[in-house]
Amino acid sequence: MHTEMITTPDLAWQEEALCAQTGADFFFPEPGSSVRDAKRICALCPIRSACLEYALSNDERFGVWGGLSEKERLALRRTAH
Repeated sequence: MHTEMITTPDLAWQEEALCAQTGADFFFPEPGSSVRDAKRICALCPIRSACLEYALSNDERFGVWGGLSEKERLALRRTAH
């Protein structure tokens, strides 16, 4: 019998994230809503780069991660290739 091991990412950095103390409403707004408040919080966050790296490596398609919106992360991925 073949058993495949699935590794889970280390998400300890999330405990230090300012978004964890703020609430998801800012970071996952309704379509067409402003992400300005989320980006303002991200700009102050000490682990912003780890958050963005996680979002890019896990292809997060929704919400604000590491200070970037879905469209901004998509543009970043396209320029990286």
